Amino acid sequence: MTVTRDTIIGQILDADATTAPYFFEMGMHCLGCPASRGESIEQACAVHGVDCDELIAKLNAHMSKAQ
Repeated sequence: MTVTRDTIIGQILDADATTAPYFFEMGMHCLGCPASRGESIEQACAVHGVDCDELIAKLNAHMSKAQ
């Protein structure tokens, strides 16, 4: 899986639950909430004031190592 700005957070967590700490780091502690799981990476980053490209790079690097 390759994460993009449009990737839904729930899809990322379903593909690799070990990505949760990256969301916790950005202040997104409500990963069990249906609303947060339905947000795109871009939406979540905008709400939490996080650099979207940096988070995407971290997630893609993590997921590529897990494969």
